[in-house]
Amino acid sequence: MAKLHLPVVLTFAAAAVAPALAQDGPPPETSPQNAIVVTAQRSGAPMWTIDTATGTIILVGEIRAVPESTPWQPDRLEEAAGEADRVILRARPKFSPGDVLRLIFRGGRFTKLPDGTMAADYLEAAQLARLSALEAQYDRDYERGSFLMTAFDLLARRLDFDDDTTDDATEVVEEAAEDADVPIIRPERFRGEDLLDNLAEADPVSHIPCLEAAMSATEEGQGIIAARGEAWRKFDVPAVMNNPLEIALGRCWPWADAQLGEEIRSIWTGEIEQAAGASGVTLAVVPLRVLAEPQGVLDQLESRGYQIYGPEWRAQ
Repeated sequence: MAKLHLPVVLTFAAAAVAPALAQDGPPPETSPQNAIVVTAQRSGAPMWTIDTATGTIILVGEIRAVPESTPWQPDRLEEAAGEADRVILRARPKFSPGDVLRLIFRGGRFTKLPDGTMAADYLEAAQLARLSALEAQYDRDYERGSFLMTAFDLLARRLDFDDDTTDDATEVVEEAAEDADVPIIRPERFRGEDLLDNLAEADPVSHIPCLEAAMSATEEGQGIIAARGEAWRKFDVPAVMNNPLEIALGRCWPWADAQLGEEIRSIWTGEIEQAAGASGVTLAVVPLRVLAEPQGVLDQLESRGYQIYGPEWRAQ
């Protein structure tokens, strides 16, 4: 049976051409705020800006596991972060010693299908045939494994999407902000107990879309990893969102969970709206899928009257 430690799963919870603009760009300025924006944009990461009455918000669209082969310039983003007035970064789940004990005693509920059931009890014939083909290809046994664990094993161990990667945008900005004593704001953290309860109570059927997407990504092969990084670097946001790897990550827990996913999006929208009342430059590193998905953070901010400058994020 495939083995994948739950902490690997929980880390998922916690990855150059001129862009087409969603709005015409604001007039050129020589202000310090504009200089920070220009420096950040030269990093090569896709980003959007929002001008407010008191300052500027920079939204960096982050993907996890940026391939080493992706030619971006994290030092430029580091420089911009060090000059910002504040940065907003993703929160870390809060796990207590009690949560660790719960994990030890209930681990089977996370790693295996319930009550001695098998994959064949849930999957249609075509889905089961695809899974069997992957089992044979990689010499694995997924018959009793949780569909979520199987999906992450396919993505992280067979596709190796997070191998040979560079620091992600959050790591770059966090280090720069700490070195420059720039205040770091993090959205409200989820309690480890709530995350584990949510995961333990999920119906296995709810993880089948995640498994299907992970199988599709794995079947496509490692070429999709470089293609995702290249599309991200070229600010082709729809291409990133339509990449089989990004689709798989977005269809898996916690993003695809109705309760957790909605909370994540609402928290990010609230943090950015609060930053709109702050003075100076706020640099926020936000998961790209949370920004650019239909009815995601960018759509929500636009619907509330904010003018957003940056790459087009919606498929034409």
